[in-house]
Amino acid sequence: MTVADFPIIRIDRLLLRQFVDSDIENVYKGLSDPEIIKYYGVSYKTLEDTKAQMRFFSDLEKEGTGIWWAVCSLDNKTFYGAGGLNSLSKEHKKAEIGFWLLKEFWGQGVMTEVMPVICNYGFDNLGLHRIEGLVETDNLNCKNAMKKLDFKHEGTMRDCEIKNGKFISLDIYAKLRSE
Repeated sequence: MTVADFPIIRIDRLLLRQFVDSDIENVYKGLSDPEIIKYYGVSYKTLEDTKAQMRFFSDLEKEGTGIWWAVCSLDNKTFYGAGGLNSLSKEHKKAEIGFWLLKEFWGQGVMTEVMPVICNYGFDNLGLHRIEGLVETDNLNCKNAMKKLDFKHEGTMRDCEIKNGKFISLDIYAKLRSE
């Protein structure tokens, strides 16, 4: 997907846009912070290592397996975090939703404003029928956000992954197009 093809979305107070090279410092700031990555699937120890995440965002677009946006202020001067869809299956018309925010923007309603827009994009533009959220069982804030966004809790996959040498459980949340 070229820059010209990438969907830029403007909502009340936020801009969702394609990642650019200059975002790497903000992505590193977020994905190296122990509080932010506590429940996130990846973390980076150096700015150089963070290039892998930037490639992930780009590869989603190139391979048609998802789309992630940089979440910024309307004037594009403040970077808040990121959100998007990955693990997109065209065959099964589903994808997994994800998001993270820099700590200084927690509790300001940014993600509850952004996530419905991302879901609508998935349903309306990507033809998805189902959007899933896999949430670590201990991540109460995210679980509450999923409920607030009308995702239904479908169950728990107990001890299904290893993180930091320990088994973790994941709760499965999903939203269907028809809901």
